[in-house]
Amino acid sequence: MKNRHTKHHRRDFLKNISLAATGIVVAGAYADPLQALTLNTAKQRYKIAVCDWMILKRQKLSAFSLAEDLHADGIELDMGGLGSRETFDSKLSDPEEVKKFLEASRSTGVGISSIAMSGFYAQSFAERPTVDRMVQDTADTMKAMNVKVAFLPLGVQGDMVKHPELRPKIIERLRQAAAKVKKAGGVIAVETSFDAAEEKKFLEEVGSRHIKSSFNFANAVAHGKDISEELQVLGKKHIAQIHCSNTDGVWLENDRQIDMPAVKRTLDLMNWKGWLIVERSRDVNRVRDVKANYGANVAYLKSVFTG
Repeated sequence: MKNRHTKHHRRDFLKNISLAATGIVVAGAYADPLQALTLNTAKQRYKIAVCDWMILKRQKLSAFSLAEDLHADGIELDMGGLGSRETFDSKLSDPEEVKKFLEASRSTGVGISSIAMSGFYAQSFAERPTVDRMVQDTADTMKAMNVKVAFLPLGVQGDMVKHPELRPKIIERLRQAAAKVKKAGGVIAVETSFDAAEEKKFLEEVGSRHIKSSFNFANAVAHGKDISEELQVLGKKHIAQIHCSNTDGVWLENDRQIDMPAVKRTLDLMNWKGWLIVERSRDVNRVRDVKANYGANVAYLKSVFTG
């Protein structure tokens, strides 16, 4: 009964957000949907999400029903492909499409953790000439969908460890981007190739509370660092969300490089709360088996963080 009550409460909450976003006022709905989102997050300390592009449902309505089947609390919703376009290949600039996505979220009880600019995994945030438009389109989508976090991976072409000369330009563009997401009431969560100490220094150099970290377990492991120690070095105020997985190989429950109960104890002590997003940690022998891989990883994270 407790699980059923929780699910119904989450669905009612998301319905209120959707109605508020379309200008409909109902009894019991918050006047400010962003306030509602904040208050709901406060009630559940940790939420588990999956990336829509990694479950092979990039910007598809069916991502919500699949995430529901996986028992995830939310999805990280991608802005779409980039390639050589001036901006993302996104249908979310259309208000009617936004309504469809919000309705899918409401009907399934699956929230939206963040809006992802995954195109920058392979494209250059420092050098693409139309970055300003891309960020504005993302900020507009955040506002339309009442999502407070945009995920920005700097990727291979924005690797400031290998290409330190890019650092000044990236900082300049992030400061400009901060002004755009500020108007949407949100933050950009940046994934860099730095370890925690250098990433903290980088964020302080950017100098905006609207630019934070999307902390990635795989990055800490790649640096040979202890994840719990890295979280503490970076600090609560700098972490907007966490990509709570490693590179592909084994499921999280079988990964000896990650002490998940220790991570939870650390986050508890830090008094951090927010979205834990499963990106990879797929079984290398069946990487295309979405339900097996993400079902197992979501179940394990829930057993540790919300069980």
